[in-house]
Amino acid sequence: MLQPRLLSVIPADDYTLLLKYETGESKVFDVKPYISGSWFGELRDVGYFRTVQMLPGGTGIEWKGGQDIAPHELYDLSIPQ
Repeated sequence: MLQPRLLSVIPADDYTLLLKYETGESKVFDVKPYISGSWFGELRDVGYFRTVQMLPGGTGIEWKGGQDIAPHELYDLSIPQ
């Protein structure tokens, strides 16, 4: 099953993302386990972490350097708020 469309993504200083979905759900995704290596390690910079954007149509998220997290991971591994 496809995950619902994202309506917004709001980054927090603790490396979590507040996700709001078209279903009315609000979920929190913890990015900390992903922040390692040269590619995702850039996310350690809080200023850079805050540049996260939603992809067109609410299909996912992405940072300006191209880092992304699969939409199904965002939905399935986030915790209801």
